[in-house]
Parts: sequence; structure tokens; C-alpha cells
Amino acid sequence: MVQKIPIAQPSTGAEEQAAVAAVIKSGMLAQGPAVAEFERTFADYCGVKHAIAVNSGTAALHTAVACAGIKPGDEVIVPTFSFFATASCVSMCGAKPVFVDVDAKTFNINPGSVAEAVTKKTKAVIGVHLFGQPFDIRPVREICDDHKLALIEDAAQAHGAEYSGKRIGGFGKASCFSFYPTKNMTTGEGGIVTTNDDAYATKMRIFISHGQSEKYRHVMIGYNYRMTDIGGAIGCEQMKKLPDFNALRIANASYLNSHLSVEGLITPYRMPDSTHVYHQYVIRIAPEFPMNRAEFMKCLADRGIGTAVHYPIPIHRQPVYQEMNPTVSCPVAEQLCDEVLSLPVHPNVTKPMLEEICTTINGVN
Repeated sequence: MVQKIPIAQPSTGAEEQAAVAAVIKSGMLAQGPAVAEFERTFADYCGVKHAIAVNSGTAALHTAVACAGIKPGDEVIVPTFSFFATASCVSMCGAKPVFVDVDAKTFNINPGSVAEAVTKKTKAVIGVHLFGQPFDIRPVREICDDHKLALIEDAAQAHGAEYSGKRIGGFGKASCFSFYPTKNMTTGEGGIVTTNDDAYATKMRIFISHGQSEKYRHVMIGYNYRMTDIGGAIGCEQMKKLPDFNALRIANASYLNSHLSVEGLITPYRMPDSTHVYHQYVIRIAPEFPMNRAEFMKCLADRGIGTAVHYPIPIHRQPVYQEMNPTVSCPVAEQLCDEVLSLPVHPNVTKPMLEEICTTINGVN
């Protein structure tokens, strides 16, 4: 059945079309002035010195981890309840991702689990601002400072989120954002790394351009991770709209929070002193709910309401990692994977759509 209310939908318009047309007309299709402008705008928005645009959120993570000096034999602590790239970027450097559990309310990395996982081989911690909510940065950063570990923020879903009154982007050594079409803003495909470290930023710029310090002078093994000017032009226009996009997501989430009322349905928790920008609106389906998750998803699909499960399998149980980590146990994440369900919250969800979602859900039996 065609979805009347899709789970996600990119928000682009005439401004992005005109910006792309201007780039095509200019003939500068690869990395150029539009990317440079986008980088400056994004750095200013996050309140940091540097933003290095790349061609995907995964490239952003790989770049940040590799240029932080992570190498074979090293360990990097990562939450197991996240998208696969949070861990695969560590493996791409030949290092070992060490999986830890998450908080049952925020779904984010558990600082206590981080402290227990530190060994002599640990070199970094990747904290994920999952679904648009910042993880509890202060205690995690204290652990990193105590053990001289790099803190890398996976902010792929947290554009504009705030922690203690400050936007995400400059709390750790690096913050990594994604601009995939379903994110809070998009460049088509793309990503960006933000940092306040001058030398680190220079190293990352070399890394994403085949390791070139200047044309045809290669000082390291690098990759072609550069963003195109088409992506940069879209990003510049999306930046102008991001505050409104986030405001709509927050308002939509607030409506759902106040109007959903079914036994066994747990609405998202928002951590105090933070701004949750609701990349996804993720509920939990507890045992008391009138039907199981699969039945519920079918019920909503029959009414044209899109849903998704983010994420059905914790990373430590993915086939590629399970054999390496046969004894790892992360019970909170494992339970969440069985219970979570995402409902539509994106800026194109209208008031009548919200009403239909709530009426449908509140009427299940």
C-alpha cells in the first residue's frame, strides 16, 4: 500500500534547484567555492574553527578516526546500539571496536559501561547522539580526559542538537555529521567533520584528497572523500532552512508525546538541559502493548502510516562482528532492538497527519 504518511521524506525546493543549476552552469562540479562556503557556514553554525566536507557520513567517521591516529592493535569504545558505520569506521583503520551498552532511557552510550571498558589498548571513544538527542557528554569526556583518549562524536543524526546550551559540534576532538537525504538536512549524499584543532583539520583535508599536501605530492595514504560543489550548493540552502526544519520536528514530537496514550507504548525520553532534534521519533513497544511490534507495524501500514525499526540488530550481533565478540553482552541494547519503533516526525508531517497517527495508534486493541 502506498504510504500516505511516509516515515521519512527529504525537504528540498526551488532554492536547492536553483543552486544546483548555478553550479552546473558554472562548470565547477567537483569540490569548489560552494563547498568552501558550506564549510564556513556549517563551522559558524556549530561554533567551531573548522568544518571539512566529505562525501558521506561514513567518510566523515573514517576520516576523523584515521586522522586521530587510530591504527591496528588499538581499541576504540563504541555503543552497540547505533548504525553500523559507528563501528565499521574503527575496523576500516585496522583497530578493534569494543562494544558497550547504552542507557535504557536515552538509548545513548552509558558512561558507566565506558569506564569499565577502558584498557591499555584503548585510544578513543565514539559517542553517538542517537536519533537527534545528545549523549551525556560531560561524564564521557571526563573519562577520556582521565585516560588521555580522543573523544569523537558521531553526530550523524544531531544537526542543531544542544547540550548544556551549546550546539553539538565542538565538544570532542571531532564531530561527524551525515547529510543523507533522510537526515535533518541533506546534501544528497555527504558528510562533514568539525573540529577546533588546527593541525588535525589540516591532516583531515590531506586525507580526504588522496593524501595530497599539494597537487601530485602525496604525504600519506588517503582517499577520495571530497564533497562535490553540487552537494555544497544544496547544503548552503539547507543550512538556511535547518532551524525551521528542527523546530517542526520538535513540535511534531511534542504533539505525539502529548497525544499518544496506549498502555505499553513508551514515548521518547528527553534528557534535561539538552535539545533533542528528533531525527527519528522512537517509541518502545513494551510487553503490555495490545499487539507485538510486527502486528503493530502491519496495522499502521494498512492505514498508510510508515514506520521503521532503528535498529533491529545490535552491532555486536551483526554477523561480521559476532564471531569476533562471542561473549559480549549488552542487555539493554538487545532489549531495545526488540522493542523500538520509529514513527513519522519529519517536517512534512502535517497536523492532520499527526492527528491520524495518534487516532490510529490510540485505537489499537
